Amino acid sequence: MLVMSEISILCDNLLSELYKFSDEMLSLGLPIGDDKLEIFERDIKFDLPFDFVYILKKHNGISLTGTGILGLDKQLKGSSLDKVYKFEHCEVGNPMPAEFLPFSPDGFGNYYCLNLSKFEHEICPVVFWQHDIIYDDINDVEECNLSLLDWIQEVMIDWTLENTNYDGSDK
Repeated sequence: MLVMSEISILCDNLLSELYKFSDEMLSLGLPIGDDKLEIFERDIKFDLPFDFVYILKKHNGISLTGTGILGLDKQLKGSSLDKVYKFEHCEVGNPMPAEFLPFSPDGFGNYYCLNLSKFEHEICPVVFWQHDIIYDDINDVEECNLSLLDWIQEVMIDWTLENTNYDGSDK
């Protein structure tokens, strides 16, 4: 079981890895310096995992070659976490369960989501919600990573480095 200080170190190490990418590949939002995340937690009636809060407080939105983590801000309009959460839970034909927090779109209407119902030891798993599948059981939704940090490492960093160097040149 990890404690928050250990998770903080893992977050900082992962951010250091992201910072190796060129500015042309990596876009980082400004820090969140107010209580936006706490208000969002109250609105959705779920606690957010520590790694997610830690990352967003440092960078309100991250994009690496188009794969990203949504931020939380009125300026982001329809792509702000709160707007996406409301849309995916209330305004679509196949709404997500309330405990799924969509944080990264795949560009085809699907989302990587934090499964907030499995929040344990300050982290929760990442699931892949497919908008065009009617799930008979919430447990049928694919769990793809144990935590946001695992997701960032695999999906953002490792998948990018399969074909591209940190400077953006092809391998």
